[in-house]
Amino acid sequence: MTLITRRSILIAGSATAGALLVPVGSATAAVPMASGKQVTVGSGETYKLSATTRVSRLTIADGGKIVAPDGYSLSLTVGGVETGQLLTETGGTATLIQAGTYRGDVVLTVAAANAVTYETLTFPFRQAVYVDGDGVVRDKSVLAAVLGGKLTDTLARNVSITSTGECFDGVYVQDAAYTLDGPTISLTGNGRCDFAGYGAAVVGDGSATKLVVDGARISNKGVVRTGVISNDGANVIVKNSLVRCRNGVLPSDYQATVETPYMESVPWMLGLDGNVRATNLIGKNSTATYLNSTVFSETWGALSVEGGSGLKLTAVNSHVGNTGEYGYGTYAIGDATVRVLGSRFDVGSYATIIAGPAAVVHYGDSSSDAVAALNTELELGLTKAELKAIPARNTVVNSGHFGYMFFGAGTLTLDGGTVINSARATFLNKGQQTAITVDGSKGARLNPSDGIILQMIELDDPGPVNVNGKMMNIGVYTEPTGDPTKDSSFDVSAVHTADGAATFTSIAVKGDFYNGMRNGKNMVLTFEDSKVEGVISATKAKHRVSSIDASTFYELGIVTNTVQAAVNNGAIVKLNSGSTWTVTGTSYLTALAVASDAAVRAPRGRSVTMTVDGTTTAITPGKSYTGAITLTVA
Repeated sequence: MTLITRRSILIAGSATAGALLVPVGSATAAVPMASGKQVTVGSGETYKLSATTRVSRLTIADGGKIVAPDGYSLSLTVGGVETGQLLTETGGTATLIQAGTYRGDVVLTVAAANAVTYETLTFPFRQAVYVDGDGVVRDKSVLAAVLGGKLTDTLARNVSITSTGECFDGVYVQDAAYTLDGPTISLTGNGRCDFAGYGAAVVGDGSATKLVVDGARISNKGVVRTGVISNDGANVIVKNSLVRCRNGVLPSDYQATVETPYMESVPWMLGLDGNVRATNLIGKNSTATYLNSTVFSETWGALSVEGGSGLKLTAVNSHVGNTGEYGYGTYAIGDATVRVLGSRFDVGSYATIIAGPAAVVHYGDSSSDAVAALNTELELGLTKAELKAIPARNTVVNSGHFGYMFFGAGTLTLDGGTVINSARATFLNKGQQTAITVDGSKGARLNPSDGIILQMIELDDPGPVNVNGKMMNIGVYTEPTGDPTKDSSFDVSAVHTADGAATFTSIAVKGDFYNGMRNGKNMVLTFEDSKVEGVISATKAKHRVSSIDASTFYELGIVTNTVQAAVNNGAIVKLNSGSTWTVTGTSYLTALAVASDAAVRAPRGRSVTMTVDGTTTAITPGKSYTGAITLTVA
């Protein structure tokens, strides 16, 4: 028997676009039955299978191995379900069919290797369908795992792919245009690396890839058993689809690390737990767009961007979030552009983690003009009829913890009718340079249940620890003791490029703004035609517990504030034209500018008094003040 070739599974015609590659309802009919209808591998034996083989029973004794020749992979399906394969070691890349007896429609597929290198490791991918620029590559595909529907060189329609083994991919598209229409993909069991896509349901890879996933139902359960990955310049478009991923069980000897080739769980220093992301966007100039789709992870993250450059992640009219207590909706790192239009986010911890250093994030409405512009920019291929059918919606975020967390520098814009509902602060800035803009002219609203709009604190990530040359997640955050030392070279009344800045336009904001930094970063707030009611102040911020490690990760970012005069943490307020600040409690500032038609007030029935460097000073429209400014309400 010889290895299957690209042409051997064709039912009729040649390997041209539109040619049917597997029979409807049966992916194995073209694979002959082996002599004797069974394969038995004894203890201590290594059985090398040279060609795809179909049997009624496979028996592998403890200590026995069945392998493919060098340059090939071996996959087992039983009744069309990939199964039996497990990683040979934690942190390794190779898999092996486990000892046991497998009965039924048993197919052992010998496929040409698909070796994918990520950083220091090479992963021996196995996938149900492998597509390149010429179409489906039969000798790299495990077509015995493709059931039902129609499979051609340009289209897979209504196919079903199921895996209960480890590190098996559903569809891998390399530098090709391809459409998945109505696929059902279910992968149960651990993957290995979601930076490479080893164990993912769908992977689009390469700058020549345009992968359209329409009407998909993807349901995975397992460690880093990701739903959708776009890598290395691919353009992946997911429409009208459901992607849900649940956590698996980490190997008992797994050690948490930030070294990405080996990372299988979220770094707890983000204030999260979990071991699977629903999606990932990686590489250079890759794009991923989710339109009218539902994307949920259990914890960790739903729509992730991880490393690379020039990445663009977009969600339009989609439902995104986490089914567990902790997790994020989107992640923005490097110079990634993340856009969320007309979508609903139900997240455990954060709508977006902004990890910088030049990330750009926008939450707004899915207006017809905005979607049409994205259709052109991202080459989505939406027809006029499809564009017309997309309703204009506003974005709503419901977060069980914070709204947005700045773990690195970045730009964040909220506009349109966007509504952010969060249990804790809308914006959590962990010592980063920010450019936050909130435009309320079309109804945007911020609703933090704890009454804090913006909280600035020192970065409380203890970082990984070098253990025998490996960066392990065993750090411990320890709360600083004592008061910070004044840095005489840092001007707390001046605006610096690296400050935490936020601008609010045409909006009514009710809540407090606290700068709890210890070292050299000002909070700069600008209000344009806006009303703000609350405390704005330099503070002493303190965590609820003095020591935080992996067992208490959920304490990260949660602090209490004691307002006090600035040390190295200025609070600068600019009340521009048409703005009013109603001061609700003692506030310590370092600069205050009041436009000629702006005002500082106290709540009804109370009065506000200002001192500058200890001297009582009138608050006069059209004037600016610097120094140790204290506003009190009586």
